[in-house]
Amino acid sequence: MKLDWTRATLRLAEPLRISRSVMSEREAIEVTLSDDGAAGRGEIVTSVYYGLDAEEVVRQLDLVSAALPDLDDDLVAGLHPGVRAGVDAALWELAAVRTGVPAHELFGHPQWTDVATARTIGLGEPAGESAKALVEEGFTVVKVKAGGSDDVARVAEVRSAAPDARIMVDPNGGWTPDEAVRLLERMEPSRVDVVEQPIAPGQRARLAWVTARSMVPVIADEDVETVADVAELAGVVDGVNIKLAKFGGPTQALAAIEEARSAGLDVLLGCLVSSSLGIAPAVHLSGYARWLDLDGHLLLADDPWTGLGGADGTLRLRGGPGWGLERR
Repeated sequence: MKLDWTRATLRLAEPLRISRSVMSEREAIEVTLSDDGAAGRGEIVTSVYYGLDAEEVVRQLDLVSAALPDLDDDLVAGLHPGVRAGVDAALWELAAVRTGVPAHELFGHPQWTDVATARTIGLGEPAGESAKALVEEGFTVVKVKAGGSDDVARVAEVRSAAPDARIMVDPNGGWTPDEAVRLLERMEPSRVDVVEQPIAPGQRARLAWVTARSMVPVIADEDVETVADVAELAGVVDGVNIKLAKFGGPTQALAAIEEARSAGLDVLLGCLVSSSLGIAPAVHLSGYARWLDLDGHLLLADDPWTGLGGADGTLRLRGGPGWGLERR
């Protein structure tokens, strides 16, 4: 078995502003695991928030490459979750390619169903104008980044411009507990589908306090990074955002999904800004989720891959073994 990788820069079509940062580009490392004529691919994206830069990615991939074909459990456990996610994704696609089936079959969903994904409106964007444009493109789910001074007005603008769209609100932990309860009450909660991480992570008692007072389902995002976190959030929130880049890939995501089911928690599958290669594993897991926020590839100026769809709000696989992607 051989591991190869290449580095690229993913540029966004427009800078994305959230409550804690603004991003216009990020580096991505494409990994390929090949063995006996078959190959599997994954993507690792750098992240300031998760403390992962390209140099560290390459250092860890060197360790993986030197250990092949036998990957020691301790070595894998010591990898940054983002690196582990890319390697794990490549292993899953390699297995699917060898079997000759789409990856979702290996994940336990033999039949694919086209699904709607949310599309994000960042802070600073004209909310109403952006929502109207997204609906005209075909989107039925709109995610509004919050944490600014005009959150209630922005959500009202989206509702007015896209009255039939489902609305997700995401402050990225930018509200205080009191603000969260007050602002959600003012947002016509019956017309908001879900709110992600309303307050800063690390305050589970206060997060439970917000959940108990909110008519809007509350989803943990920054507060959940491991399967153990999922178990501990039972009774604290209504659901969890499972991002493969922070859990460590499809293997741990499947374990987290099973834990969420056992705990009575709904699942939102989210993503980082990535190419279609980085988004594909979560798309193939979509049958397990109540909500999908898998638009990272749609935010790019130039996605190097095709095969997931989503530009009209609906994710559609082109078929074929593995992820079903083709390079543009």
